[in-house]
Amino acid sequence: MILPSGVRAWLGVPYAQPPTGALRWRPPETLHWPGVWNADRRMPECPQVLRAHDINHYYGEEASSEDCLYLNVWAPAGSSATSKLPVIVYIYGGGFTIGSAGIPTYGGEVIAPRGVVFVNFNYRVGILGFLAHPQLSREQGGHSGNYGLLDQALALRWIHDNIASFGGDPQRILVVGQSAGAGSVALQLFSPLTRGLFARAMMSSGCNWMAPTPSLAEGEHNGELIQTYLHAADLEALRNIPADRLVAAQLEGQIGVTVTTGVRAGPVVDGYFLPRTPLEMLEGGEGSDVPIIASFNRDESVSPLQGAHSVEEYRDIAGKMYGEASGEFLGLYPVRSAPEIRAVGGQVAREGSLESSARTCAQLQARYHHSRAYLDLFSRHHAFAPGVHIADYDMATTGAYHTADIPFWFGTLDAFNLQRRTRTWSAGDYELSGLMMDALVAFAATGDPSSSSVRWPAWSADHEVMLEWGGTKQTEVVALNVPAIEWLKAHPAQRLKVAVDAGRSTGGPRD
Repeated sequence: MILPSGVRAWLGVPYAQPPTGALRWRPPETLHWPGVWNADRRMPECPQVLRAHDINHYYGEEASSEDCLYLNVWAPAGSSATSKLPVIVYIYGGGFTIGSAGIPTYGGEVIAPRGVVFVNFNYRVGILGFLAHPQLSREQGGHSGNYGLLDQALALRWIHDNIASFGGDPQRILVVGQSAGAGSVALQLFSPLTRGLFARAMMSSGCNWMAPTPSLAEGEHNGELIQTYLHAADLEALRNIPADRLVAAQLEGQIGVTVTTGVRAGPVVDGYFLPRTPLEMLEGGEGSDVPIIASFNRDESVSPLQGAHSVEEYRDIAGKMYGEASGEFLGLYPVRSAPEIRAVGGQVAREGSLESSARTCAQLQARYHHSRAYLDLFSRHHAFAPGVHIADYDMATTGAYHTADIPFWFGTLDAFNLQRRTRTWSAGDYELSGLMMDALVAFAATGDPSSSSVRWPAWSADHEVMLEWGGTKQTEVVALNVPAIEWLKAHPAQRLKVAVDAGRSTGGPRD
């Protein structure tokens, strides 16, 4: 179909058999259909909790169904099967329990005219996407779980094999993910099922190759807990439980103001999709050696230090966190007045978590692979509309929050005003978004994100830099705070429970 913008779109293309009935909790199966498929509408999201209407990421209701394994494609006007354009594939986040390819901030209509084919797709989430269980393992040859990741792998296979028909180049596919989507991309990099299916990878707020991944045995034990929780006699009984009851049984805290208790199911080292942990596979010379971007946001990480209301309280919390080493810590992160606490505490949180993880990915890339790594920091604050109420954010303090970068990468800023006016974007916001889209297209096209407007140097051990978006300048190459990052890595903080404003949390929708 041709959209009013002139962009060509194929919406709701099936890439797998519906995972229903006996196919619930089985690896996805390929699908072939006779005749012509009418791809003119987005298809249902996979079953998940619904969103409150006054949260930041509410864009209206979507239909929901277990029959949800569909993808969407956008291509520039005038493109054809011979265009061989670079391809961007987006994998949504949401803590592996929510998310949808139908979310407007994840669409490709704005970025496609810059010379790229854009694809997104649904994958199973929550208990329906990640249940591991001994009976399932016996049924499936010794492995179970990871069905959402297997959906992703089959979608990537479908895209690689078919994208030329939509004007894309199967040798220039960039896979992008944010949060749990970034974690998904990280795992796809190490799965033998997807080797050779993409040529570059970007992980926003989630490049952590050393994160612990539960074993299959742990996943199976968790699956038995889910079975007990649902009072199901056996696997057949589990497969007969309505999807809404399964969703209600999930531990869910991804949508800001709604938190439910229950049992969590997530990725495991199953010996099939993921033979071993990413670090073990790196050390064994396995995994996809492709250029990567490791991206993170300025204000998405939190520290108990941010709960301090005075310099004295800041120092007291530092003492509780770092003990005898607190003097060294305060030398690295001094605070001289109360107004500095929020920013310095946020710097500690960022440099000790996502920034450190991104740097570690770059170090591992340099140690075990030949391809380059690029790092970036997104610092732009969203322009919230005056007087708007957003239930899961304090607009005065939220900063560059978790997921704040995604609409800038894809040019979908206006999605925030579809249901109600929540943003008052400036010309500078649209300009920044344009620069970020150009970098993403360049990375998809060449494996180097530098564009005609922005120089983005690769990270190296001798030149530890990253590109900052939307800070004091639209773009700026800045040095990593290496001594502080190394110190924090060597001095794990004691866990404390200290109140921090909700607007500074990594809460809210993790998509």
